[in-house]
Amino acid sequence: MNTECSTDQLAFHALGRRTVVGRFDGGEISSDGGGLLLREVEQRTQILRRLSQCFTDRRDPARIEHALESLVKQRVLGIALGYEDLNDHDELCRDSVLALLSGCSDMTGSGRVRLSDRGKPLAGKSTLNRLELTPAGEAGLKHRYKQVVADFVAMDALLVDVFLESYETAPGEIILDVDATDDPVYGHQAGRFFHGYYRHYCYLPLYIFCGEQLLCARLRTADRDGAAGTVEELACIIERIRVRWPEVRIIVRGDGGFCREELMSWCEGQGVEYVLGLAKNARLKALIAEELQQAKAEYESSGEAARVFRECRYQTLESWSRERRVVGKAEHLSKGANPRFIVSSLPSEEYDARTLYEDLYCARGDMENRIKEQQLALFADRTSTHEMHANQLRLYFSSFAYVLMQTLRRLALQGTALARAQCDTIRLKLLKVGVQVRISVRKVWLAFAESYPYAALFRQVLTRLQAIPLRC
Repeated sequence: MNTECSTDQLAFHALGRRTVVGRFDGGEISSDGGGLLLREVEQRTQILRRLSQCFTDRRDPARIEHALESLVKQRVLGIALGYEDLNDHDELCRDSVLALLSGCSDMTGSGRVRLSDRGKPLAGKSTLNRLELTPAGEAGLKHRYKQVVADFVAMDALLVDVFLESYETAPGEIILDVDATDDPVYGHQAGRFFHGYYRHYCYLPLYIFCGEQLLCARLRTADRDGAAGTVEELACIIERIRVRWPEVRIIVRGDGGFCREELMSWCEGQGVEYVLGLAKNARLKALIAEELQQAKAEYESSGEAARVFRECRYQTLESWSRERRVVGKAEHLSKGANPRFIVSSLPSEEYDARTLYEDLYCARGDMENRIKEQQLALFADRTSTHEMHANQLRLYFSSFAYVLMQTLRRLALQGTALARAQCDTIRLKLLKVGVQVRISVRKVWLAFAESYPYAALFRQVLTRLQAIPLRC
């Protein structure tokens, strides 16, 4: 008797006398049931709908299968759910839950006109790739063959608008953190350069955050100073903020890479405060020589790290146009002296030297965690397309995936165990939920896994989101 076998059958290690077999034939089952929470966030903020309006769609509506809004939502939500590669969407295009999240009324794809799209409610990798390769700006509008054109200026404005909308009333003060990081490239992408500090070929994106909220993600080539373009980005952001909040006090905070005369002079001229790291040199170390000796004596006496602070008025020999307030930290550790310096426009009556350094300046380290969160959990470093503008668009998609996840955290996770969780933890515990889908004429039935360990938290988050009015 011949044994009936199938190449589709998966054979696993037996359980006692029972064989363990499986197939990918469970029907309409998705691993992303928790993505419905992101859909609730979108219904109340319209972040992705407004993002889709940052494109000009010149395609003939009678000849397309996938609306632009659906494409944008599919791409950004796919990133939020952990699918960084476009190749993933050749299978995900059949996922009914992702189709629901993307706003597809035909969740099964049975109504598709083209035979190749039957049973696929969403776009595959080729269609999404054409979206990412769309040109930008006026040059794109003149392009003969590209029918979808991106507006990067509108996307920048949307990031700021979402930030402004997160406040019910105008705050008295906000701190804008600026930082640059490396984005390694491994091919021959346009604009790649070798960076001596990072010791590899990379891009050098500029990020601007306010707390956990992203205001700017600008992809730049690595053949420039880390602070290049910061004034231009801040000028646009602060102008838009002051239209809404004319009385708000703004502090710009950054490390020593942003301690540049252009930035400090611009802040002083615009009534913007700043606190920036300052690279040490022989003159600065001589100014705190006594404090370094004092810190060393305290360390030798106690065996613990010692800090002594001093502030003074300081001006460089050539690069600075005026004297500025400089705070020096004379620190002694087990490895020896560790002097550090910052420069600030904030008055000593408001912030003494220690408070300015330890409480205000050092808090900028949280921004670095936000950058890592976006790069590692939301794939901001997947800039492997050849063209620079296409890689910038990928960075935008990652950025709005971060904004969506951060909005979920801000609106519904405060006071829960996930209030400070990073995006990958939120994805694992809230979004990656097994769900079986049944579609009838009048209902979409979602049967979630009974053994899901965070069901109570899921209900709590959904209840909080549903208490927020829908955005018209």
